[in-house]
Amino acid sequence: MLRLTPPGFERLLQSPQLLATFGGGEANVAVSLAQFNLKSRFITVLPPANAIADAFIAELRRFGVDPGRIVRGPGRMGIYFVEAGANQRPSKVLYDREHSAIALAKPGSIDWNAALADVTWFHITGITPAISATAAELALEALRMARNKGIRISCDLNYRKNLWKWGKAAGEVMPELVKLADVCIANEEDCQKCINVHVDIDVESGSLEREKYRELCERVLATYPNLKLLAITLRESKNASHNGWSACLYDRKDFLLSRRYEITHIVDRVGGGDSFAAGLIYGLIQLGSHREALEFAVAASCLKHSIPGDFNRFTVEEVQALLKGGGSGRVQR
Repeated sequence: MLRLTPPGFERLLQSPQLLATFGGGEANVAVSLAQFNLKSRFITVLPPANAIADAFIAELRRFGVDPGRIVRGPGRMGIYFVEAGANQRPSKVLYDREHSAIALAKPGSIDWNAALADVTWFHITGITPAISATAAELALEALRMARNKGIRISCDLNYRKNLWKWGKAAGEVMPELVKLADVCIANEEDCQKCINVHVDIDVESGSLEREKYRELCERVLATYPNLKLLAITLRESKNASHNGWSACLYDRKDFLLSRRYEITHIVDRVGGGDSFAAGLIYGLIQLGSHREALEFAVAASCLKHSIPGDFNRFTVEEVQALLKGGGSGRVQR
């Protein structure tokens, strides 16, 4: 998508200018994985003969993401507007995705057999099926093909209430996708709204009852026996600028809680969950244990909160430096 943002922490159109960048759930993960030196491919449908779409493809290439299987089809470029929150004022997102090329795409629009050639891991978010009924059908088609090819699948539930407007609720659609996944990534609201698993957790107090997350993990994995592991991000929102950040992981054997980071000045939280997903995927592929994968993912997403824009621009070495205790912010000379 094209992302349009007011300068700094201004309200939308407080001044007559908007900063244009690119982003979107799966694209953010692809870019982050490329920064971690993993081969990464982004698959979508974009409008033909469109300068903005061309610029997006060029941006993917600049980050080392393979755009070679992107399809051009009818429609326009999706747009979203982000107004960054600060202190007690929350961030706000406005979506403009109706009649975009991916919203109009339907099963058969992408040759998944070719698009998934040589792929070992496929990642999707709940944002794509939220866009339209046909996009949801296309997402299900993709996961079925990936499953038939023996590709490992991760699904970040990413519930977006402002997108689920096309007729079915998330809880009617997402379970069918999750049943095809190996790894699920979520927060507590995602589990409630997308896969109909409920545990009474208070997310408004700014302090989380971590023992309840084990119960939530156990219920999700009991409901979806196909899942090999579930990772849940734990965001303690003191206000829009100050969050506690950690995560937990349950792999049907061990329940793991990560180190907790106190983020006292959030520059941009959009894309934080995607950077967590990318870090987890990297860790599960490259690192030696689920504990290491979880800690890498949380550290990567912690760093993402320090830069504007959707994309995470940190290397493996920079994430590892934070893991080793380099979180003081001292100048590196």
